Amino acid sequence: MRAPHRDPRGARALLAGLLSAALALVGMVLTGAGTATAANVDVIQNGDFSSANHIAPWTCGPTVAPVNNSATGWDLQGTPAGSDYANCSQQVTVLPNSTYTLSAVAQGTYVFLGATGTGGADPSTWSSNTGWNTLTSTFTTGASTTSVQVWFHGWYGQSAYLVDKVSMVGPGTGSPSPSGSGSGSVTPKPSDSASPSPSTSTSSSPSPSPSPSPSSSNTTPPPPGQKHRLTGYWQNFYNGATPQRISDVPAAYDIIAVAFADATGTQGGISFTLDPALSSKLNGYTDAQFKADIAAKRAAGKKVIISVGGQNGTVSVASSAAATNFANSAYSLIQTYGFDGIDIDLENGVNSTYMAQALHTLAAKVGAGFVLTMAPQTIDMQSTGTEYFKLALATKDILTIVNMQYYNSGAMLGCDGGVYSQGTENFLTGLACIQLQGGLDPSQVGLGVPASTSAAGGGYTSPATVNAALDCLAAGTNCGSYKPAKTWPGIGGAMTWSTNWDALAGGGIANTIGSHLHAMP
Repeated sequence: MRAPHRDPRGARALLAGLLSAALALVGMVLTGAGTATAANVDVIQNGDFSSANHIAPWTCGPTVAPVNNSATGWDLQGTPAGSDYANCSQQVTVLPNSTYTLSAVAQGTYVFLGATGTGGADPSTWSSNTGWNTLTSTFTTGASTTSVQVWFHGWYGQSAYLVDKVSMVGPGTGSPSPSGSGSGSVTPKPSDSASPSPSTSTSSSPSPSPSPSPSSSNTTPPPPGQKHRLTGYWQNFYNGATPQRISDVPAAYDIIAVAFADATGTQGGISFTLDPALSSKLNGYTDAQFKADIAAKRAAGKKVIISVGGQNGTVSVASSAAATNFANSAYSLIQTYGFDGIDIDLENGVNSTYMAQALHTLAAKVGAGFVLTMAPQTIDMQSTGTEYFKLALATKDILTIVNMQYYNSGAMLGCDGGVYSQGTENFLTGLACIQLQGGLDPSQVGLGVPASTSAAGGGYTSPATVNAALDCLAAGTNCGSYKPAKTWPGIGGAMTWSTNWDALAGGGIANTIGSHLHAMP
């Protein structure tokens, strides 16, 4: 059955162990077996902002400038203003399958530090300390990752912040940086006596509220962790729900799925056009603004993907030629708009063999950081023998999450054989159990729910019920009459159709489910 909700448009260093001066002279270290391995160095360039112009090669917003403090020397000061949260970023060369420790010293309410494009779990930390304190996190790069983007920023509507001694210590590439620090060489850092007394920060989601005038619920950084993610579909059309720019989507959404790509005259081919009717509702929204909003979300640690399908989606990938067309056209959109990946929401059926072929080709083209999500209907995930379930399992190596639509379906069978009605906790836990027992990793299973009664023909589930189901699946608490025999602490998260309907309904998904997901251990 097709979901009638869909319209046709279809993130002063920790000093990192005080690297010895000898490391500045050694680019490679030989292991006992004689294998050359890269030495640990600081790969950040100009992390202490002491180069001639104090900023390069950092790329910063207009409200960021160097300041000279008598106690600490040169720092960067960011002053969030209006819709600018004073972001700075630097693209850093790294080695694949390598561990790096990112750190900085900062002060202000609030300061965020992180990295994106790592090919694994992107790190992010934040603090709200008016005194100097240390932000630090450790991550491992993916098998094909050769560069990451390091960033730091403040928070909308908050006071100015200061950042100094940004470092990222790990295997170097042997190419010294212009400033003499980073990319394979080491510059000794000042002693602790020259720096404020550090204290370790709390790890967290990196993003501020995207609203220039955030509500009180959005002025406090989210709780630690992005282990459990919230996905929201963004409507590229107007149907009565609140029209939004990408920048209007609340920070609670970790993945934003742009709905939808359009089918072309070539089998398997897709395209995308920003809807003029939506642009009109927003008093003008250009391609350039759309792309800039996507880039800002990505710089803030979010993922933005293009969704293929919807109720009237007619994209068909049923041959090798169509698979090639799909991969090539999808990659073109990703390059053009800066998407992180793709969402498969085809409700006219899928061919698991050729779509898996297309998605693996696309993933290879995109490389590290590729995001793949799916939104099958409930009937499509009742058995591992269905094409959608087979597709999920065939792409498990590149799959981010399956956010099945737990709505517009009536009653369905749970994994225990019980019959459960949509809109209930048992429906969520009983059907999620099928996927969890059917071979998907817990992190790849999400609960897809409508944002309001207007967003779907049936199956609206209150945010409190969704949170209870998440608790039941993750920890065995707050269960309904059905309680799974085991728990899955790594449960992936939740999804909603749509961010627009959520906005119209008062933000219950973002505020209630989003905050709950980010607070889960």
